[in-house]
Amino acid sequence: MINVTRILSEIEQGDPSAAEQLLPLVYDELRKLAAAKLANEKPGQTLRATALVHDAYIRLVDVEKTQHWNSRGHFFGAAAEAMRRILVDQARRKKTLKHGGSHQRADLSINHPGTEDRVLDLVALDQALEQMEAERPRQAELVKLRFFAGLSVDQAAEALGVSPSTADTDWSYAKAWLRLALGGEK
Repeated sequence: MINVTRILSEIEQGDPSAAEQLLPLVYDELRKLAAAKLANEKPGQTLRATALVHDAYIRLVDVEKTQHWNSRGHFFGAAAEAMRRILVDQARRKKTLKHGGSHQRADLSINHPGTEDRVLDLVALDQALEQMEAERPRQAELVKLRFFAGLSVDQAAEALGVSPSTADTDWSYAKAWLRLALGGEK
């Protein structure tokens, strides 16, 4: 933990060798986070967890764009946001006409009952989160930390600087708000 914080500080100061030291320390956690995010994707996803981790990591430690991380939790929150952006960009790209957006994919495998409602439309979620961010920024940030970074309520509360009970209340509100925004049951 202390090493990660120290290395993040060195990266912030522009040390290019620090980025090489950071990856081995955080790779396993980032890989688990990426795998969890990809598990929520529609079938037929071409992006793999390893590629998602590498793309997000490159965005995070770009020495030409100085990043400022307050803590390890802040770094993983930024990693989750980077992964979210990559997945949303890919989802948008797939919906374009050039990439076959008007074609209907036919899945040759048999769908298991109940799996359809676990698939999220990331573009719709991103739009809903942007709207929530305008109205309720703390709750939107909590969703990002919980959903995209995989933090627990207590960890997200710490990252946001609020009490766990406030974070729990915000999480209940955010889930209900998103359910309505995404067209779910009331």
